[in-house]
Amino acid sequence: QVQLVESGGGLVQPGGSLKLSCAASGSVVAVTAVDWYRQAPGKQRELVATITSGSTTNYAESVKGRFTISRDNVKNTVYLQMNSLKPEDTAVYYCHQIWGLRDYWGQGTQVTVSS
Repeated sequence: QVQLVESGGGLVQPGGSLKLSCAASGSVVAVTAVDWYRQAPGKQRELVATITSGSTTNYAESVKGRFTISRDNVKNTVYLQMNSLKPEDTAVYYCHQIWGLRDYWGQGTQVTVSS
């Protein structure tokens, strides 16, 4: 059974930083692409960042230069370092992986950017 567990969310002031973690069990993060998505109230879920098995990274235009996705193969964990946070980054952030032709999602972690 695949489980993705996010952590690291919280309340931060504009301009601040947070680092989210996505710890996987039952799958291997180094073998497939892993994504971070986010969903703000009243909006559709959107793709934020992806890291492929070959360590290629891709980002939404809105977060380029501010967010960094990375992976620790030993810990089987994917991270999202978020810097220069803006109020519009407020959302629930989800980790996603396709494993065995099935989609798996974490439970989400809330990020709130507010003064």
